[in-house]
Amino acid sequence: MNKLTEKEKMLSGRMYNPEDTQLKSERAAVKALCMEYNNIPYGETELKKSVLKKILGKTGKNFTIEANFFCDYGYNIEIGENFYSNHNLVILDCAKVKIGKNVAIGPNTGLYCAIHPTDVTERIKWLEKAEPIIIEDNVWLGGNVVVLPGVKIGKNTVIGAGSVVTKDIPENVVAAGNPCKVLKNLD
Repeated sequence: MNKLTEKEKMLSGRMYNPEDTQLKSERAAVKALCMEYNNIPYGETELKKSVLKKILGKTGKNFTIEANFFCDYGYNIEIGENFYSNHNLVILDCAKVKIGKNVAIGPNTGLYCAIHPTDVTERIKWLEKAEPIIIEDNVWLGGNVVVLPGVKIGKNTVIGAGSVVTKDIPENVVAAGNPCKVLKNLD
């Protein structure tokens, strides 16, 4: 039986060592691309898109991510058509992050797939695991939203500014708070 690489463990949701040489190299490469992207002048739209296409696993044709943008690997991120993110989006994509079409994200938002152990003996070994994040079509995330590992946000939903999304949010609702809770249904 072949031993799994740390990357294979990461992608399968098992505990892995993020200090693995391959993973560190991949993070360094994408962070260099993020730095390149973040330093492109504002009006250079096509150049910005071409660098983002090098970073992201899958994109639509029409998308905008305002600088600054940071991620861990990039290849785990899929964004749909008509995607917009305001400034300072951070995606810790050690698991799949799938974002549907017509999604808008406010400034200073974080999508965090990484899970750090609460057990001290595991934590001091610097092990972690990851769970995917799914944001379905037509979702709007207000500014300063944090989405935690394993969360799915249903289509047509609005998440209010400053929310911390710790659990799945259904479709067609407005939700907000810390922790984020459904406030009302949308017709």
